[in-house]
Amino acid sequence: MQIELNNLVRVYNSADGLSKVAAVNDISLKIPSNQIFGIIGKSGAGKSSLVRLISMMEKPDSGEVLYDGERVDNLSEKELVMRRRRIGMIFQNFNLFSSRSAGQNIAYPMEICGVSKDEINRRVDELLELVELSDRKDARISTLSGGQKQRIAIARALANKPDILFCDEATSALDPQTTTSILNLIRKIQSQMNLTVVMITHQMEVVRDACSQVAVINEGKLVELGSVNDIFLNPKSPVTKDFISHIGTDRKPSDGSNIIRWSQEGGEYELSFPSEKQGAPVLSNVAKKFDVEFNIRAAGVQHLTDGDIGKMIVDFSGFQVSEALEYLRNQNIIVEKAGV
Repeated sequence: MQIELNNLVRVYNSADGLSKVAAVNDISLKIPSNQIFGIIGKSGAGKSSLVRLISMMEKPDSGEVLYDGERVDNLSEKELVMRRRRIGMIFQNFNLFSSRSAGQNIAYPMEICGVSKDEINRRVDELLELVELSDRKDARISTLSGGQKQRIAIARALANKPDILFCDEATSALDPQTTTSILNLIRKIQSQMNLTVVMITHQMEVVRDACSQVAVINEGKLVELGSVNDIFLNPKSPVTKDFISHIGTDRKPSDGSNIIRWSQEGGEYELSFPSEKQGAPVLSNVAKKFDVEFNIRAAGVQHLTDGDIGKMIVDFSGFQVSEALEYLRNQNIIVEKAGV
């Protein structure tokens, strides 16, 4: 299911009621079919407002939302109810019924759609096996861990066989290890079911570990859009650069995913290496070709879904620094002033 947004605008009253705030300000983008697409932004950036429009929970003030080329933001109430049944939603706080067992929570969307009891039981068992909780069918929600609750929430979101799955900060309440297991589960489900998955998050780690493309939202506007690999290799907006600069603080240095800084001094340039350049003696060649010396202040690798990005923070000195930097750029190395 491909989703297309054309010039979406959504305006709300300010908290004091004296002015208007454009939470979504003329956003246009395409979300590819059968991929995991990330929407990232800081608190108040407008990402949650955007998702309410994409998922038809709210209507835009202007603009269009299309699913596979068909407009859905102007559906009648009856058509809207029917279309929403083909959308799955996962939330940060799970939104499970504490009065129901795990299996009964999964059954609920099918019950309100009039599915037969036999079909409901079969589907519940199938989904419990998918999320690896077959032994927890009769468990009360209060007895489940946070990760187990989110797995039940995922199973419930899949109950009516949706073609789109929205994950709204689905891992924000989880510890890093559980987050990794949930993201692996979502990736497995997306692959098996050919779903279009839209992940809303403020965590760049989630984008890195799960998504193939990403939109960066700030102050209601789309500030950057592209493949995760391209965004990590060559971020353009200050917001994106800030997200990437703070990534990985919840991971152990031994997993190779951090940019490890062993010197807090210096570090004028940031070098980004695409996968094909990570084994090449690039800096050694620079030192041989030009009158320069280099001092590596930090280095590491970001593991992405479509490949790895190598990073270095480096100081250069000598008479041919500008020539050396130009050589690096010609070798397909991204060279930027660190912190810029």
